[in-house]
Amino acid sequence: MGHETLPLRGRVAIVTGAGGGLGRAHALYLAKEGARVVVNDLALPAAEQVALEIVENGGEALAIAASVTDETAVDAMVRDTIDAWGRIDILVNNAGILRDKSFAKMSIDDFRLVVDVHLMGAAICCKAVWEVMRAQQYGRIVMTTSSSGLWGNFGQANYGAAKMALVGLMQTLAIEGEKYGIRVNSLAPTAATQMTQGVLSEQSLAALDPACVSPGLLALVGDPAPTRAILCAGAGHFANAEITLSNGAFIGRDSDAGRRLTAEWASVTEQDGAIVPTYGFMQAEREVASAANDEVAANL
Repeated sequence: MGHETLPLRGRVAIVTGAGGGLGRAHALYLAKEGARVVVNDLALPAAEQVALEIVENGGEALAIAASVTDETAVDAMVRDTIDAWGRIDILVNNAGILRDKSFAKMSIDDFRLVVDVHLMGAAICCKAVWEVMRAQQYGRIVMTTSSSGLWGNFGQANYGAAKMALVGLMQTLAIEGEKYGIRVNSLAPTAATQMTQGVLSEQSLAALDPACVSPGLLALVGDPAPTRAILCAGAGHFANAEITLSNGAFIGRDSDAGRRLTAEWASVTEQDGAIVPTYGFMQAEREVASAANDEVAANL
């Protein structure tokens, strides 16, 4: 493939947790599409091995060891990237851990640790690149969410809470970054990695090669990327998830509202005509408008 056809040529990407598994696949893929890649991992030898693979395939890469929960180390990684390549266009927040147990058996320490790595780690990395992206009027950020966060999964209360929180972070950063050319999306991958060993059958693991997920990144980080998309990807299949708001119904504000809501639950949750709000306050706007319309109707 000639350089002129590489859609990410000239772009600089940071991929966290890229020493193996999905992060490695992401780093290799972005490099193949022309990006210069910072391969971040907690373990420097693992990051160096992936960076070497990229270089041996004709790409450019830097290996930088840092915990995403360490603000000082992440800030240093960003400075080193700017010193080397002068800009940061893409951040893929991929680093993560699992501490699976049923909620009854899960310690709060394990809950806090998983939230710290997934949510706070992504927030720290976003904060570190935010001013760089604002100043250059261009940025692409990808959060790694999960079906466990979007819809739940037994034994993953900590992981699911963190992964859904990342969608909320995406929603607000996309709004705040829009006028600066920063687009923020989420990827919900299904991939066979160390984190899924023992969970899926061997046949399923074979189909769920992490390399089948990474092409989804191109749609999320290229120049024509959307913003606020939740892309579900696995085994070569891609789908879009949305957080919708039903039409609902005006129930009233008197002391019997709770009983009427219970009785009319089906109409309140009916999904025909549901919308995807463009900002959170749309909910309040519609609620106030509904109440006003009811008052007008009552006075007719």
